[in-house]
Amino acid sequence: MKRVVVTGLGAITPIGNTLAAFNEGLKKGVSGADKITLFDASLFKTHFACEVKNFNPEEFIEKREVRRIDRFTQFALVSSDEALQHSGLQLDQVDRTRVGVIWASGIGGLATLEKEVEEHVMGNGTPKHNPFLIPKMISDIAAGMISMKHGFMGINYATVSACASSSHAIMNAFDYIRMGRADIIVTGGSEATVTKTAIGGFNSMKALSERNDDPATASRPFDVDRDGFVLGEGAGALILEEYEHARKRGATIYAEVVGAAATADAYHITAPHPEGHGVINVMNLALADAGLRPEDIDYINVHGTSTPLGDVAELKAIAHVFGDYAFKLNISSTKSMTGHLLGAAGAIEAIASILAMQDDYVPPTINHFTDDPNIDPKLNLTFNEAQHRTIRAAVSNTFGFGGHNASVVMKKI
Repeated sequence: MKRVVVTGLGAITPIGNTLAAFNEGLKKGVSGADKITLFDASLFKTHFACEVKNFNPEEFIEKREVRRIDRFTQFALVSSDEALQHSGLQLDQVDRTRVGVIWASGIGGLATLEKEVEEHVMGNGTPKHNPFLIPKMISDIAAGMISMKHGFMGINYATVSACASSSHAIMNAFDYIRMGRADIIVTGGSEATVTKTAIGGFNSMKALSERNDDPATASRPFDVDRDGFVLGEGAGALILEEYEHARKRGATIYAEVVGAAATADAYHITAPHPEGHGVINVMNLALADAGLRPEDIDYINVHGTSTPLGDVAELKAIAHVFGDYAFKLNISSTKSMTGHLLGAAGAIEAIASILAMQDDYVPPTINHFTDDPNIDPKLNLTFNEAQHRTIRAAVSNTFGFGGHNASVVMKKI
């Protein structure tokens, strides 16, 4: 098997619209939650979200093209461009038939679909739809647009597994490169679902926090008073590259992807298995794939959505896999800052883990006020402030509705 390394990163998030700004936001423990501005949410139970702020797509994309693509694809193009620039790749010097794109979105162009339905229903009933409706809406279009922009003719598709989508994209890219089927793959995910439909749908499931009086502290993983997740949006992009290919061109290597795994809970459409069986399996398989022992891991970026059931189940699984060594780990949920980016969560959290390895710090789990008696107080959940630590290897966990579990293992090189 060939080795696979990360040679470029890009991010557009609720706490920073560039990789550097995102890193700074993580270190400072910034909350991205605030009142929704993308639509009037006053009639909904939740009035806030983690929106990407001060984003003008026309600064990056031709105005005519902006009208033809959904916000989630705009995020994909901007973040992947940053990652490609960060990688130092000279695209005229690579075999573009060996460069692929595997890009994720859990939902795709929901805002586009919502707008079209509203306009049709409010009209006289005569079918009259935008000719770009379908290509703006479908989840795979972001992968296609990235490839078309740069002429990448290798493997190209989307992964869709709810909140695990972009972790599965990274895992698939990792597998294709280590099997020798590509030299470079642009991977990651994007989501733009701060919409009436998403807020209303998640509200009806009682999945979202309703802490309208204090949005900035609403995402509070592991706190006894957590009341649901905060919806986020944005994108994360990673350039995965075969090690020898990267070494020959003198690339800067930010991390090595050494293992990944996927499992199913086979339990419930939205709730995690209370004993974390699927999560136990996925972490064990990912560590085995990486050839690492539990004690080789220094940091776990957990799924940690700030839901009453999910947070406890994941920590039970970590205790099972890591045993007493679990108390020597740093664990944190960056969703406390970014909110839950759904299909883009795995990508942005893998990037957070790589930045942590690069700069020797652990991003905090902010908004912790009161301990949960169901959570072992000896676990280091990195509450409220970043902590200095040399991170040799990290695990990034993401889990999706439908019982989809994914773990990605990365290490310093």
